[in-house]
Amino acid sequence: MKKKHLILWVFCFVLIQNIFAQDTAVLQGRLTLQQCVEAAIKNNRQVNLSGFQSEKDQINWQQAKGNQLPFISGSISHGINQGRSIDPFSNGYVNQNITFANYGLNASISLWNGSAIQNNIKQNLLSFEASKMDWQQQKDNITISVILAYLSVLNNEEQLNASVKQADVTRNQVERLDVLNKDGAILPATYYDLKGQLANDELNVVTLTNTLESSKLDLAQLMNAAYSKDMRLDKIDDAMITVLYDATVEQIYQQSLQQLALVKAADLRKESAEKGLKAAKGLLYPTLSLNGGLGTNYSSIAALQQLATTSDKPTDAYILYNSEKLAVVAPQSTYNSQKISYGDQWSNNFNSYVSLGLQIPILNGLQSKNRVNQAKITEKQSTFEANTTKIELRQSIEQAYLNMTAAFNRYQKLSSQVEDFTESFRSAEVRFNAGAVTSVEYLIAKNNLDRSAINLIAARYDYVLRTKVLDFYQGKLTF
Repeated sequence: MKKKHLILWVFCFVLIQNIFAQDTAVLQGRLTLQQCVEAAIKNNRQVNLSGFQSEKDQINWQQAKGNQLPFISGSISHGINQGRSIDPFSNGYVNQNITFANYGLNASISLWNGSAIQNNIKQNLLSFEASKMDWQQQKDNITISVILAYLSVLNNEEQLNASVKQADVTRNQVERLDVLNKDGAILPATYYDLKGQLANDELNVVTLTNTLESSKLDLAQLMNAAYSKDMRLDKIDDAMITVLYDATVEQIYQQSLQQLALVKAADLRKESAEKGLKAAKGLLYPTLSLNGGLGTNYSSIAALQQLATTSDKPTDAYILYNSEKLAVVAPQSTYNSQKISYGDQWSNNFNSYVSLGLQIPILNGLQSKNRVNQAKITEKQSTFEANTTKIELRQSIEQAYLNMTAAFNRYQKLSSQVEDFTESFRSAEVRFNAGAVTSVEYLIAKNNLDRSAINLIAARYDYVLRTKVLDFYQGKLTF
């Protein structure tokens, strides 16, 4: 028995390890941007919650449609009466035990109620469509978040690679100067200036390594997956950063009104609130309904009296004939009692009814009136939110466009600066190696180039990030 338990525990352990390994393996290979986005959409909490809410709203819509159908109910009751009770068959009093049964089928359908049902259907349909847009918006939100985190990782990778190369350049100089310093061919200060610069470059490498791993962790958390240092990301196409973004603020805004799920959801909720107000007003009108039903019953003492015999027998009555009393003879019958079968009672007692009903609301504790007032407030609120959403959207687009333009201009300036500092450093390096300039001048030229190169990488990714935000507003994010 213990051996079986041990095998079961080992099996469970291996299974859990395999599941964890599959989850971790997602981040250990080389990932594309599309793979990261798909994983995040699949695993993100808010996306899944929005999906569940959309399913609930769909059921509400289906229920609203179901309210058009007849309401049909059946009833079955069986029981025993003891002592004096009413016979359900003859409706007379009896003093014995009775077994009885009643069966019924009732139906009711609303023929007209001020179009409240129809407007309620439209209201719930629009709410369902709005929740689908909310679901899509959550997907869009996590998509843009993953894209920004993905670009952050690539940015930090490039900055780290540039810092490693910068440290290698300094290390080569230190190794060269170490030989010259031992031979006494240079001033010791020159050698130690470069050693101090190497320590600074190596510190930058450590800092950027930590920054890179932190950005990988952020991306893994967005994907709701286990973090791995082995995560590798595919590069993105750099061709797009050579020219300014090809769209104006007005074009982006008009496109966002047509494509952005956030705007569609706000408009749909506004329309849903309008239908909700009409549905609430419909409850103020009378309701015309058609009702009908079928029924039958059974009693254990229900019986038929069948004629057995008939004979003439004297009675207590008499007549006078010639002053003589003559007894009156009358026919008397005897009957045999025969119980009615269950099947015969089922058919014999069958009954049905059909009726039209008109329910007129007069006073119901102000419920209908307050429901209308609540619906009016909801309509005003949804209209306000729809308008505010569009205003805030335009403001966000204007700010994003301004940030994009500034990022592009900064990238262009830094590109020219890197070219200039590259030439300056090349010249300074040649003269430093020839002993024509001091270490201070060499380090100034090197630090200028290193700083501008790092800034250029950051500016390039900052511009790409800004363009992705504008793509997001237009609903045309690409991977």
